[in-house]
Amino acid sequence: MDEADRGAGPAYVGRYAPSPTGHLHLGNLRTAAIAWARARSVGGRFLVRVEDIDRQRSRPEFEEQQLADLAAIGLDWDGEPVRQSERDSLYDDALRRLPTFPCFCSRKDIQRELAEMGGAPHGAPGAYPGTCRDLSEAARAEKTAELAASGRGPSLRLRADVREWRAEDALHGTIVDAVDDMVLRRADGMWAYNLAVVVDDADQGVTEIVRGDDLLSSAPRQAYLAHLLGAPEPTYAHVPLVVNGEGRRLAKRDGDVTLRDISAGEAQRWILDSLRAGGGAGGEDAVAEGLMGMDLSDVDRIADLPEVFDLMAIPREQVVFR
Repeated sequence: MDEADRGAGPAYVGRYAPSPTGHLHLGNLRTAAIAWARARSVGGRFLVRVEDIDRQRSRPEFEEQQLADLAAIGLDWDGEPVRQSERDSLYDDALRRLPTFPCFCSRKDIQRELAEMGGAPHGAPGAYPGTCRDLSEAARAEKTAELAASGRGPSLRLRADVREWRAEDALHGTIVDAVDDMVLRRADGMWAYNLAVVVDDADQGVTEIVRGDDLLSSAPRQAYLAHLLGAPEPTYAHVPLVVNGEGRRLAKRDGDVTLRDISAGEAQRWILDSLRAGGGAGGEDAVAEGLMGMDLSDVDRIADLPEVFDLMAIPREQVVFR
């Protein structure tokens, strides 16, 4: 553990939070291994959280298999995994503490309005244009009645009072991105990911979030929510994704590779190779030349990875699985 990790701040707590909607592919397992090795390398705690708020797609059999796959490649965790489906009271409490307003727009409504406006007046493309933010009480009552007549209700959005926020990332530095009136509870009553993940991380004392860099732009808005809830803003480490030969991230539609296709030992070897200097392209020569990567010449299983792990030395380019 280095001096920074021995500082006066809170003890390190990391996590991995899969959604049980399918099997974990090699990209998922690699990110989990990095998150685990990061926590263990600094003597920290590592948690697993089951993100099953999508109750229509989540399956107990996938949860069971995902946990088994993590253990099969050598990962362990502290305590029992928690499930988002059992944490409604926490999300309800957070929702009551946040400034919100009902939104009666469908996705098509928002897309149509953005097209007519030529894009959102502030923020990233596709950002909510504020359609329902300042409706009168009479207009809200009318729209609520219209939705109720068809058996529907409004979503609840955050009434944001900033246009952007920042988050700190170990690999990317300070990230500044747009914050809009994000959905906190969907029209179908399902909790929005941004709310659930922020509440869970705060409740579990997570200090750093290691995850795929496809979620990089979500970090500032999530840090902003943590700020509004009076919770410490975690730091982040967004790691490169694993992609196929065509540059698309591994996914079911691309024929992703899981532990149903290869052995746990083969998966471990591939993950370790992907973390070597040059992402496995240069081996020991790349280490000698000072290229990004770790010298894992004496590591042949993930269980030993924390002994030599260096977050700042992981390859920064996307990893291609062929």
